[in-house]
Amino acid sequence: MVEVVSESLPPYLRGLNPPQLDAVRTLDGPLLVLAGAGTGKTRVLTTRIAHLLVQRKAFPGQVLAVTFTNKAAAQMRERVASIIGETAEGMWLGTFHALAARILRRHAELAGLKSNFTILDQDDQIRLIKQLLQAEGIDDKRWPARVVHGVIERWKDRGLTPQRVTAESASEVANGRAVEIYAMYQERLKTLNAVDFGDLLLHTLTIFQNDASVLAEYHRKFKYILVDEYQDTNVAQYLWLRILAQGHRNICCVGDDDQSIYGWRGAEVGNILRFEQDFPGAKVVRLEQNYRSTEHILSAASSLIAHNRGRLGKTLWTADKGGEKVVVKPVWDGEEEARFVGEEIEAHQRAKVPLSQIAVLVRAGFQTREFEERFVTLGLPYRVVGGPRFYERQEIRDAIAYLRVTVQQDDDLAFERIVNTPKRGLGDAALRIVRGLASARRISLYAASQEIIGTDELKPAPRRSLTRLVEDFARWRAGLETIGHADLVRTILDESGYTAMWQMDKSAEAPGRLENLKELVAAIEEFDTLPAFLEHVSLVMESVEKASDEMASLMTLHAAKGLEFDVVFLPGWEEGLFPHPRALDEKGEEGLEEERRLAHVGLTRARKHAYVTFAANRRIYNTWQSSIPSRFVAELPASDVDVKAETGLWGSGPDFAEDPFARNPRSFGRTRAPLLEGKATRLGERAAPDFVPGMRVFHEKFGYGRVVAAEAGKLEIEFEHTGPKKVMDSFVRKA
Repeated sequence: MVEVVSESLPPYLRGLNPPQLDAVRTLDGPLLVLAGAGTGKTRVLTTRIAHLLVQRKAFPGQVLAVTFTNKAAAQMRERVASIIGETAEGMWLGTFHALAARILRRHAELAGLKSNFTILDQDDQIRLIKQLLQAEGIDDKRWPARVVHGVIERWKDRGLTPQRVTAESASEVANGRAVEIYAMYQERLKTLNAVDFGDLLLHTLTIFQNDASVLAEYHRKFKYILVDEYQDTNVAQYLWLRILAQGHRNICCVGDDDQSIYGWRGAEVGNILRFEQDFPGAKVVRLEQNYRSTEHILSAASSLIAHNRGRLGKTLWTADKGGEKVVVKPVWDGEEEARFVGEEIEAHQRAKVPLSQIAVLVRAGFQTREFEERFVTLGLPYRVVGGPRFYERQEIRDAIAYLRVTVQQDDDLAFERIVNTPKRGLGDAALRIVRGLASARRISLYAASQEIIGTDELKPAPRRSLTRLVEDFARWRAGLETIGHADLVRTILDESGYTAMWQMDKSAEAPGRLENLKELVAAIEEFDTLPAFLEHVSLVMESVEKASDEMASLMTLHAAKGLEFDVVFLPGWEEGLFPHPRALDEKGEEGLEEERRLAHVGLTRARKHAYVTFAANRRIYNTWQSSIPSRFVAELPASDVDVKAETGLWGSGPDFAEDPFARNPRSFGRTRAPLLEGKATRLGERAAPDFVPGMRVFHEKFGYGRVVAAEAGKLEIEFEHTGPKKVMDSFVRKA
């Protein structure tokens, strides 16, 4: 297909390709625009709105256009104005929450509210739930307010009022009283004349369902409805749109079932999959011509996503033929992976590719650490998009604060950060007393704590808590000389209750925070002492302050949606990491398909160069694991990839080149020879040879060396270039 250039078309329609033009000019009736990555969906959506207004099919006030972000809404409004040459005053264009709030303020009394109601932020919501839990005698340590808030939030995302939640849905949350707490919470909100974000949709949906006259008013008002990113809608948003569209049935939904990756926060890919059942007679237009990526990248991404069953089906293509193939690079471990990525980024820099056009997209947040460490070593400026850098994350800062006080007890900033984290009854009143003594005596807070616990200045409960904390730090400090520093860190996190605090937290962020804490322990293992690690962190943080404006981007795959870069690196494509085991455990085949969509999103972020890497060995949470490539690697067509494998790393070079994606048939139902046969020997899956002192050996990471001592599967080796190391015998071979 080529772009449509016709003098008979108005200027704003010229340049659209045939499917885009079809989507813009199909104005009446239900329409689903399946817009693949990089196919110009935003242009289609904005041009369609402009076309509606230019053709006088509707006045601006009769158009309802829904986006997912305020930024997208602002951009859409500007583009429409640029096309029609005037501002589209009166058009209802905004996010679900903004539009629902506008409707709710007009009909607040039908929801038991006043029109000047307050919209509470998350902190206020959690504080209110905590008050209710305390009033009902529910242990907020066993059931933190944040956990109960998350449950209520999910019910609202599904369009469920307290009356519609079943007892089974509540399970054991808040001692089985979660539905009661939900009902009390809603009543309390009404008393305060307040709502939370979920209420904006839920209240308006309830009004539409219960008041036919109000619904009829909006049926008359909204002649045309347009929705962006339809694949990301949750149940409440879906119901809200569906009930409004029952008026004129002129609803146009633009989305991509292959980019539905937010199931973990309530998005339902089924909403877009059943569009034709929800709106009989609906027309479906597929936008498949991609204007972003090279032919090989698109072919690889299309072949990968074709393995999903839950999709409507489309195939991306580009008129820009050729381009670089997707590079598939096996590496020995995570350190080599980070080194390879760093070297390739420097090569692209030499080729005049701006750092701002380079991104590293990881599946899990903890993966960023090794890349951050490498980039700091290289002096390569970078930014972490969608979240803080590894050492800036809350849980990492908290953990490091514990370590700083253990090493240096007079570190007041660190002590104050964690003295009541997790909660141990040392509130503001107790801390004021400690601060007062520290100031009067000109001593540190820790020293003041040591003195004050021997007095009656504090009430018994906080005095006992502070005594335990001081004793804990004394014991941990003694451990600096007696146990390994990595083991000591694990002990500190466990005995302080910090790990348990996040284990009890049922929020969506908690599992990631626990992963990051385990990765922190792995990072500490690389240093000889705890003080050496803390000094390293300080130097890393100093480099952050000196970062330049031109930076490479480091982010999770989820955060990358909607972005594009000339060069994209996709590390960690291994079973046990990607697809993520939690997704498979919780959702089975549905979870696997969402993970595959995530891989598809990652590949289609790349314009010119895409790299996929996977490691033979991965240290996850301080435990070395032998790895096999992700099943997604096997789903990349050999004709679209360039395998950069070194002879000897993954078995014989010729065998790898002949069949780079061969798999263990027991794992993936394939019948060809296993890819990792050579690796299995080195990782002890077959019997390792006997090693004796004086024997010359080779290690993939440390090179050649001679065995100094051998005992119980462990070797002490003097390596020629890296000096003495202790390694497992399964990681070396006779030279």
